[in-house]
Amino acid sequence: GAVHSKWEGRCSACGAWNTIIEEREEAAPAQSLAATSAKNSTSSIEVSNLNAEIILHPRICSGNEEVDRVLGGGFVQGAAILIGGDPGIGKSTLLLQLAARLSHQMQVLYISGEESKSQVQLRAARLGLAGADVQLATATSVRDILQLLKKLPTPSMVVIDSIQTMYVDTVESAPGTVTQVRAASAELIRLTKKREITLVLVGHVTKEGQLAGPRVLEHMVDTVLYFEGERNHMYRVLRSVKNRFGAAGEIGVFSMGERGLEEVANPSALFLSLREVQVSGAAVHAGIEGTRPMLLEFEALVSPNHYSNPRRAVVGWDSARLAMLLAVLETRAGISFADREVYLNVAGGFKVHEPSADLAASIALISAALDIAVPHDVVCLGEIGLSGDIRPVPHMAARVREAAKLGFRKAICPAVGSDLAEGLALPLHPIAHVKQLPEWVACSFGG
Repeated sequence: GAVHSKWEGRCSACGAWNTIIEEREEAAPAQSLAATSAKNSTSSIEVSNLNAEIILHPRICSGNEEVDRVLGGGFVQGAAILIGGDPGIGKSTLLLQLAARLSHQMQVLYISGEESKSQVQLRAARLGLAGADVQLATATSVRDILQLLKKLPTPSMVVIDSIQTMYVDTVESAPGTVTQVRAASAELIRLTKKREITLVLVGHVTKEGQLAGPRVLEHMVDTVLYFEGERNHMYRVLRSVKNRFGAAGEIGVFSMGERGLEEVANPSALFLSLREVQVSGAAVHAGIEGTRPMLLEFEALVSPNHYSNPRRAVVGWDSARLAMLLAVLETRAGISFADREVYLNVAGGFKVHEPSADLAASIALISAALDIAVPHDVVCLGEIGLSGDIRPVPHMAARVREAAKLGFRKAICPAVGSDLAEGLALPLHPIAHVKQLPEWVACSFGG
């Protein structure tokens, strides 16, 4: 959204290279706002107190518990929601399924700017939704969409797929540019807020995984959702990044099948392996995603290095965090990885962002380096500092309770703060420093 007087190689606002696009706009005649306000003395702005009566609209349940969890209890009337994700991840499939479910209790208008009506109908037939009472339209002009909304009976929900294909004819730039996305979104949000229509916008993402278009678009909407997942995996995660009507960071888990996306009620059991034979290099992490405790499995492989530079590869976790953890284990715990290749993976294609996974990743690496298997009924949680101390993590009781519910029999946790999880049906083994980990793994699991 930054404006430059001339072309530059690097944007002075965000620091990115080769991202400035020329868009010519006609300058409006300069006119003082004070003079205009003086001519029109009447104002339409209403002022009220904080203790004034509030009109609360009931939540609109989508019929999908995972979506309702991410939204904070369901859709809010008059809210603007932006959902983004990689191409082919399942955004249109999810919205078409939600539109079909909501059509039983409200009027839903699905506007596609990328596909024809026949293509949308074919997708609906594959998903078994051909009989749903969803109104379809294909349009890319915002002016035509606004006229359609004024002509039709007021729908309760409008889905725009996608906002990058929409254009405003008063703006002289191509669809998908920063100016067009900002102008089209502003017009659509203004009308839906005025008529209290729930608006759902589909947004494309860049190769870095961020929503394409101006950053101000995320500030204009009420809720921003990201649809994450790997194409090679059947699992998808809907994550709330911003939510004015609920908790940010909440997630919903789905599995992609022949009938579209199906909600997963117990994702902890989904991301754990079902191996009958114990192998080294595997450790279970008790994490928290939003308000939901979730168990994930870290898999590590430490192999001999046959080249001058040993390779470090990580999937589902931060590579910088892995490099820091290897340095701490080598310096504080005395385990050398300098002449070994290290591979770390989060099973199931899930991505872990919280630092409480440090202890599970460390135990998986030590288990792989010593070739000692960690039992399946052991769960780990804790953050590791540069000094090697193991620090407490928030919501320890909820993490331990989830592990006990799934049949785990022991929890490895930080020594500080372990009293917060005492009294639960799961024995705790507190550890204060990483220097205790190699000897503890060898004595406890080495037999």
